[in-house]
Amino acid sequence: MITPNMHYADLEDSYLFYHIAQKTNAYLREHPQTRLLRMGIGDVTLPLCGAVIRALHEAVDDQAEKERFHGYMPECGAPFLRKAIAEHYRKRGVNLDEEEIFVSSGASDELGDILDLFDRSSNALIIEPAYPAYVDANVIAGRKIIHLPSGEENGFLPEPSPGAEADLIYLCSPNNPTGAVFNRAQLQRWVDFANRNGSIILFDAAYEAFIEDDTVPHSIFELERAETCAIEICSLSKTAGFTGTRLGYTVIPKALSRQGMSFNEMWIRNRTTKTNGVSYIIQKGGAAVFSEEGQRQIFENIRYYKGNAELLMRAFDHLGIWYCGGRNAPYLWIRCPNGMGSWEFFDYLLNEIQVVGTPGEGFGSCGEGYFRFSTFASREDTAEAARRIVRLLEKA
Repeated sequence: MITPNMHYADLEDSYLFYHIAQKTNAYLREHPQTRLLRMGIGDVTLPLCGAVIRALHEAVDDQAEKERFHGYMPECGAPFLRKAIAEHYRKRGVNLDEEEIFVSSGASDELGDILDLFDRSSNALIIEPAYPAYVDANVIAGRKIIHLPSGEENGFLPEPSPGAEADLIYLCSPNNPTGAVFNRAQLQRWVDFANRNGSIILFDAAYEAFIEDDTVPHSIFELERAETCAIEICSLSKTAGFTGTRLGYTVIPKALSRQGMSFNEMWIRNRTTKTNGVSYIIQKGGAAVFSEEGQRQIFENIRYYKGNAELLMRAFDHLGIWYCGGRNAPYLWIRCPNGMGSWEFFDYLLNEIQVVGTPGEGFGSCGEGYFRFSTFASREDTAEAARRIVRLLEKA
């Protein structure tokens, strides 16, 4: 008789966003005419930029012509896209070999798949509050997880410390859910720590395009000796609105090895074994993101979301509510008012003013008493949500 992977039984009963959807749908069944303002899940609302749309159309037309038709693409990524990404890094002072860049169907997929590179006996350090998939992917793999707590006292940016030694270290900056960002000195301490202990950092840079502070690195490879201890996973979902199009990339330096095994070479073998690559059409659209026109257009969209962040920050400043994020990230992480628990505050907003956010407890025990707001809604909905929140909490 076949034995299933019993580690699935160790997962939490309800995935965070599924539980939010259940509560929201139940409310709508009882109040079918209600207009909810959804400020929770971080899906974008602006369409793909013009440069990307043109490239996608051109790629579709290519598939209609025998001379320009493309079948299977290289499993590790089309040369034209790997070259465009490498040039993008060079403009920031990071020199990558194009063979160190692997095109993927998105950061979420890659964050789970990358664990194939590491023996199941390896443990994983996860800073809490954390994106739930970090935890779940390692639970499914049967790994021991070391939970490193963070809080207001360290700006939700803990320092490496004795007891934090681990084989794998998850870092996300700008952070989801807190919006906190590691400055250069803070991130260098993690790189030095990983190199001393032989650890490997899995650096989630999905939100790097939102950074506007010059003291904050966009890539971990801006730090000294990061190439010997880090893998960087990036996404075009929030950078360029590819949430429904699905495209990302992973950087694995050739200098990264353990016990005589090259992780770059291992990942080539993994991708050529387990995937047939990302479609030509999507990769052509992705290459347009890195064009001069594409960069200008996507940053117009990012400025729009930052305008939403300003509306929310002004509301919380007016109310005297502590928060972090918003400036260098598309999320605001607030302390729940009046000592409320995070699910209690969720229910309060839903029932009183029909605003949906994300309870901090869903990101781990350190998130209890906190709440995440996304800035990816429309300007109209964000402005209305800010007004409703101010009216509600001024009365509380």
